[in-house]
Amino acid sequence: MRPRTASRHRLGRPRKPFGGPRPSVILWTPATLPPDSAPAPLILIGHPPLELGRMYPRLARRARHYVAEYGFAAATIELPGCGVRPRWAAAEQARADLRRAMAVESGGVVGGEIIDALILPLVDRAVPEWQAVLDELLALPGIGGPVGYEGGVISIGVRLAVVEPRIVAAGLFAGSLVPAAVFEEARRVTIPLHVLLQWDDEGNDRQAALDLFDAFGSREKTLHANLGGHTGVPQFELDTGARFFARHLTGEPR
Repeated sequence: MRPRTASRHRLGRPRKPFGGPRPSVILWTPATLPPDSAPAPLILIGHPPLELGRMYPRLARRARHYVAEYGFAAATIELPGCGVRPRWAAAEQARADLRRAMAVESGGVVGGEIIDALILPLVDRAVPEWQAVLDELLALPGIGGPVGYEGGVISIGVRLAVVEPRIVAAGLFAGSLVPAAVFEEARRVTIPLHVLLQWDDEGNDRQAALDLFDAFGSREKTLHANLGGHTGVPQFELDTGARFFARHLTGEPR
């Protein structure tokens, strides 16, 4: 396959409001496509609840690989409460409670009520935004699906896999706090999954990550566990994930 070049677009904001300034959307597409080419499959790239500019280099590296090597389109959004988007008081309080719970003098134990307060409102806000963005992206010329989702807060990925039928495969990153309710949602996930786990991630409950993988209802699910901390994902996993999406978004054996 001849490598392609990627073209980046910062799109207008989606039309549906969600109680505050709507998210920035960045889309990467092949710079040129043959006139008779099929619409490009789309990968939605999630990220941790951090400012989009801070995450951009990592997101762009993944997106450009998908575009240049596989001919996909890729897109990301700024999550609710991140960057210049408004915070909400309950989330700020949950973050403060989390910092206290993870302090050395507190023993590093994070209670379920803190996890729920931090993660569930974010999921409730982010998932409808992703769906609104997906509506607009699939209406653009040259993009036609099918759609994959990868990365980001794993609870957002789980919810999207349950409620969004246009997403046919997901690559999830184990490494974020997971509310008990999300374990129940995971049992309803049936699409193919590719899950990455950093075995020595100091901020991740390894056993909870393994329990979540076990809970997924998908008949096809693969767990890749690598030694190393949170940011130590081996370079080869980028293409391993891309080949997973190629199998499920294009039907090409990889």
